Amino acid sequence: MSKTQYYCASSLDGYIAEADDTLDWLTGYEGSSAVEGAEPGGRGSYERFFENVGAMISGSVTYEWVLDHVDEWPYPGKPFWVLSTRELRVPEGNAVDVRIVNAKVPEIYDEMAGAAGEGNLWVIGGGNVASQFADEGLLDEVIVTVVPVVLGSGKPLFDRRVPGPPLTLTGTTAFDSGMVELRYEVTR
Repeated sequence: MSKTQYYCASSLDGYIAEADDTLDWLTGYEGSSAVEGAEPGGRGSYERFFENVGAMISGSVTYEWVLDHVDEWPYPGKPFWVLSTRELRVPEGNAVDVRIVNAKVPEIYDEMAGAAGEGNLWVIGGGNVASQFADEGLLDEVIVTVVPVVLGSGKPLFDRRVPGPPLTLTGTTAFDSGMVELRYEVTR
């Protein structure tokens, strides 16, 4: 069964970006682990995760960061919604399916879930977008790769409290880079 998943990296103190939206703390990270049996690969389980993604959604800041920092659209062949109140540029290419929408999550959820098919819906970035899904009871899983850096301030993992009971831990993975992936089910 398909899930709606918030998958992201976070600093040890709970930030997904610095206050100015930069990610140098993540993209330039080089660390290590002294934990026996830590999984090799260093950067987490992105490839495994992405194989099961059928569609994606982000806010405009995350979307524009991707456009400004990658040479080629990294999500070919998969529909990608962007929540925005303004017009945004769309990358060129046959395998690019970007949909800029000024809508609330419940208004487009069925369309996104349908487009994901048997795959999962990935809430890519932005604590605000993830919080909108949680507020509506539409978030099934939170997967956070904790990077052992402390930023002190920045953009939070969530913009507000996730309603309902505490999340249920469903798994952890330690990586040889010192990063740790935490997987939680959102209980309702």
